[in-house]
Amino acid sequence: MGYLWSLLLLVLFIPSTYELQTSQTLVLLQLRKQLGYPSSLQILANYEGDFCSLSSSTQMSISCQDSSVTELKIMGNKLAKVSGFNGFAIPNKTLSKSFSIDSFVATLTRLPSLRVLSLVSLGIWGPLPDKIHRLSSLEFLDLSSNFMYGSIPPAISRLMKLHTLVLDGNYFNETVPGWLDSFSNLTILCLKNNGLKGRIPLSVGKIKTLSYLALSHNELSGKLPDLSTLTKLHVLDLRENHLDSELPMMPKVLVTALLSKNSFSGKIPEQFGKLGQLQHLDLSFNHLSGTPPSTLFHLPNVSYLNLASNMFSGSLPNELSCGGKLGLVDISTNKLIGGLPSCLRSTSGKVVVKFGGNCLSIDSQHQHQGSYCKEALKRGKQSRGRDIAVVVGVIGACLVMVLFVLGVLLLFKKCRSKRTREQHILPKIVHENMPTGVSSELLANARLISQAAKLGTQSALVHRLFAFEELKEATNGFDSSRFLGESSMGKLYRGRLENGTFVAIRSLSLGKRCSIQNLKVRLDLLAKLHHPHLVGLLGHCIDDSGQDDYGANKVFLIYEYVPNGNYHTHLSESFPEEVLKWSDRLGILIGVAKAVHFLHTGVIPGCFNNQLKTTNILLDEHQIAKISDYGMSIITEEIEKQQAKGDGPKSRHQTNVQDDVYNFGFILLESLVGPIVTGKEEAFLLNEMQASFGSQNGRRRIVDPVVLTTCSQESLSIVISITNKCISLGPSSRPSFEDVLWNLQYAAQVQATADADQKSDSTS
Repeated sequence: MGYLWSLLLLVLFIPSTYELQTSQTLVLLQLRKQLGYPSSLQILANYEGDFCSLSSSTQMSISCQDSSVTELKIMGNKLAKVSGFNGFAIPNKTLSKSFSIDSFVATLTRLPSLRVLSLVSLGIWGPLPDKIHRLSSLEFLDLSSNFMYGSIPPAISRLMKLHTLVLDGNYFNETVPGWLDSFSNLTILCLKNNGLKGRIPLSVGKIKTLSYLALSHNELSGKLPDLSTLTKLHVLDLRENHLDSELPMMPKVLVTALLSKNSFSGKIPEQFGKLGQLQHLDLSFNHLSGTPPSTLFHLPNVSYLNLASNMFSGSLPNELSCGGKLGLVDISTNKLIGGLPSCLRSTSGKVVVKFGGNCLSIDSQHQHQGSYCKEALKRGKQSRGRDIAVVVGVIGACLVMVLFVLGVLLLFKKCRSKRTREQHILPKIVHENMPTGVSSELLANARLISQAAKLGTQSALVHRLFAFEELKEATNGFDSSRFLGESSMGKLYRGRLENGTFVAIRSLSLGKRCSIQNLKVRLDLLAKLHHPHLVGLLGHCIDDSGQDDYGANKVFLIYEYVPNGNYHTHLSESFPEEVLKWSDRLGILIGVAKAVHFLHTGVIPGCFNNQLKTTNILLDEHQIAKISDYGMSIITEEIEKQQAKGDGPKSRHQTNVQDDVYNFGFILLESLVGPIVTGKEEAFLLNEMQASFGSQNGRRRIVDPVVLTTCSQESLSIVISITNKCISLGPSSRPSFEDVLWNLQYAAQVQATADADQKSDSTS
């Protein structure tokens, strides 16, 4: 009897389980239809098995538990920031006119067990409906790089389990919600690159669990509320808004504060000099005044301090001390006088200091006269006095107007003013300074600050002509102690200019058939290549004698000095304390890919054969990657031939000398397995990779242990896949750099999610 009862229960149980799985399958197929059958969901079309058993790809991931979908990630390829979006569908940019975001969200709510939902770059358009709150199990919500507008629906506050909310790169154009403090678990809030306006509500300062707050690139104004009560806040990104208050107190655990391009005024609070965990502070392009606190410069962990383009005055004390980790200080374009403190004048090159545009007593070529700073401060005070007078006048005029209006109302009691309903539509004006392709920026590190962003605002370098005597003095007559190395590109020296700036000087010998006039034209073309991930070309010099001992023209290229070695060194086991973990490697690879993509598509004609290898990727003090020796093919074709000869008969540079994608594939490979020696080992690794990367055991055998212990398997698989394509023997099979960049950014996003989950689990 017991056996029959058990069998009856089993029979009754099976249909109900099957029905539940069927309903989930139908929902996923309906979502695919509503999203316009994106390529990322093509696998669902003819798949007859259980969708929960599908392996994750770079564009789609489905996870299940107890026959219910708990995680749904879909990555599209539609750019969100386009010109001309006014709240309606745009062909080939958004989903079709027939798309209904209300129906789409209603379909999503039929997956009630969803804990993770990521729908990125899918062209979803319209106001986000309130019914999103029906997904009551949601813990992670990422709807970045779409076309959603209007207000952020209050019903989201009912998602009590939510710990991550990412709505970057949309068109939300109302205010920052005042109900954000209703979340009890929210740790990451990203609302960057929208059109949010008004003040930052006081409720933001009450989200006790918040560790990452990003509201940059919006239209926010008014006072920045006190955030000192956010005892877990590590990252604050408010760049490019219109905030115009004095700086408030900050949390003691703050690591990164990016507040540039606002209208902050007053002095830097002394409390900033007590932020013991602060590593990056960017206050550039504001209206801050007074003298920067000396304590800022010797905070124990600060490495990046940008105070440029403010109204700072007075003089920095000569006895000012610099913190041991300080790598870059920018105090340029202020009203500072006196001398430069000794720790900022160090010849060791440990600290890069930018101080032009002040009235300092050094480097007169790039400083104003003392009277300029005094007069500018005087005008500033007068201007503030006039501003106060204007404000008083406006207030008085307003009072008169109010009295007048009251009188009119008394005379016309029966008249009612018509009220116009404010519509939640998108303003037709799109910011002119919004960079194209911004959605691809948002794919990577949605919850982390990208390495490039840590640079703050980077002004274009000014290219100039150097005198040969100036270079001799900078290098002490090209002394051997200044020699950095030699390659087929020529010798490289480290120099120090008269103003204290450290530079790298590349010496080239060019064939006689390259005329001086033609050379100057080519150098001018090279000087126009500006990108945050390219080593900046400061100028050039053509030797007065015109030719060297071999009858060739002697040319010197003067670059910015990048102090932290090359990428190859940071992959080597010879320096274990400097070996980079996986997320850091991804950040560097993304930076390099952006630069090469710019060289290929951002200039006309495109610049190819860019000498891509790990030794030519330099890292600055913040581990920002910069490509050196790029664009040499612009100067002369001979250099390409020399490079092909110099690397050996079996080198990839001989058979693929013009293929940057192929060479970048080997950079990816070295990032996975460690430094590679060209020649036989290179050919061996190609075969070994095909045999080993496909299995877990094979990966453990060949992949760098540092990578294995710091990566997620999904992120690693994405990079292995794109690496395979890059080093394909058939050039037609290799991807474009746009595809390479997209995959790397997605891998970084996946890794960031995994790191956050791991941190959350360890905290729990």
